[in-house]
Amino acid sequence: MNRRSAQRLLAATTAAVAAISLSGCTLIQTLQNGGGQVDPAEIIDADLAPELQEYYEQELEWGPCPEDSGADKNAECATALAPMDWDNPDKGEPVELALVRQPATGDNPQGSLFSNPGGPGASGFDFVAQSYGFFSSDLRENFDLVGWDPRGVGRSSAVQCRDDAGMDDYFYGVPGNYAQMTPEQQLEWTVAKSQRFGADCLAGTGELLGYVDTNSTVHDLDLLRALVGDPKLFYFGLSYGTDIGAKYIDQFPERVGRVVLDGATDPTVPGFEVVIDQQEKFADSVRTYLQDCIEGPECPFQASTVEEAEKELRQIAEDADETLMKNADGRVFTSSVLQMAVIAAMYDQSAWQYLTIAFDQYLNANDPSTLFLLSDSYYGRDPSGHYDSNMFQAFTAINCLDYPRETDPGKIKAFNQRLNQVSIFPSASTPEEMEIGDLACENWPVDTKVDKLEPVTGAGADPVLVVATTNDPATPLKWARAVAEQLESAQLLEYEGEGHIAYDEQDQCVNSYVDNYLITGELEDAGETKHC
Repeated sequence: MNRRSAQRLLAATTAAVAAISLSGCTLIQTLQNGGGQVDPAEIIDADLAPELQEYYEQELEWGPCPEDSGADKNAECATALAPMDWDNPDKGEPVELALVRQPATGDNPQGSLFSNPGGPGASGFDFVAQSYGFFSSDLRENFDLVGWDPRGVGRSSAVQCRDDAGMDDYFYGVPGNYAQMTPEQQLEWTVAKSQRFGADCLAGTGELLGYVDTNSTVHDLDLLRALVGDPKLFYFGLSYGTDIGAKYIDQFPERVGRVVLDGATDPTVPGFEVVIDQQEKFADSVRTYLQDCIEGPECPFQASTVEEAEKELRQIAEDADETLMKNADGRVFTSSVLQMAVIAAMYDQSAWQYLTIAFDQYLNANDPSTLFLLSDSYYGRDPSGHYDSNMFQAFTAINCLDYPRETDPGKIKAFNQRLNQVSIFPSASTPEEMEIGDLACENWPVDTKVDKLEPVTGAGADPVLVVATTNDPATPLKWARAVAEQLESAQLLEYEGEGHIAYDEQDQCVNSYVDNYLITGELEDAGETKHC
């Protein structure tokens, strides 16, 4: 049951900032864009609804960033306000959106380059404030780099479910009598655990919990584009951040400037298929890791082939649920901890060496501590038990609003059958377990906001660039190819390699191509797939 809960979670993966005021009067007469003046008509739609006008009229007050932000002395921070419900702007309290800006280092910046690192639930604020070096010196010279925490996330109006101890219980909690429980009792406990978590999220977050969907974030992004004074959006989205970008291209094609979608998600793939696709690709990556390990000099596995190593890995998982070994900090080691450790290491090939060390310690010294460290790194938990963000609280909240809820028993059973076929860690399949679909969203306290998944087209948008890694386990290559096909004006760049996200690789082919496009707007042989 813990393994299945972990698989569902994968389906998908505050000090004060400067104040902001709503003017509610006339449009700002001068907006800044790269040091120049821009006519407000170029920034704000002429047919903007009156009840939204005050939001687009607000003036950002950029100032020093919070001391705990990790930003350098040149960074600037601000807060923007957005309507909680974009369809009913007068409903509820406004949503606060935390922004950070790293001013361009060059003398003639082109404007702003927004970015989002993924999740859903990852902090775009922290990404720009603390990972400034991700962006090349050429991008830093040409653009003000702007990150923000989407609604529900981090420093913005956030989803609030539980404190650190409560999240430990959610991710790692095991009943004291777990080994004696029947499968039916384990299932009942797991469902109740999910229901309690959803109830805690509603109690802690309130009305906002129903308005943290991606479509609302897309409208927020257009608002932020206008508030920084850019006629068109320049954007660099990673992983789930590409979902925000693709939907922006589709909803605001006339506002699209230069957009890069690296590690693209396909908005037409249903939630069940997201899980299947990811588990299939993670399984491929694990097999590649196992091959690499057994060919090395210090592999802790006894197997001589990948097939044997895979069986050994599954046996380790089964034994973990029988043994229920305790870590030094008292947490119980289960197959779900093992799976999270393995999955975390698959995001970057450089982490494989640490996974091998973790297996060596566990198999030869009965020490699961490094496996816990890898799992903790996935969840953002430090050795003291503190979670560095609300990412996985927001992750569930956003996903449960973004996908149609599947309740058909036949489709749920077919999903579980297929999941057992493709996963590296197939779950036990009692009749009761086969009836469980998306455990978190089936028990979520607010309804989904999406009845049907639609492709993105972006009719009339300027050319955009979709980037993919051929052996990406988190966002499979076929998703990027599908998005590039759906968008009317997109070019696909494929990087041959392992891991998630292509831009940050040592191979400068991807970085140079992306940089050149963002800086000049040029795409070599536009319309054709490029390869690195």
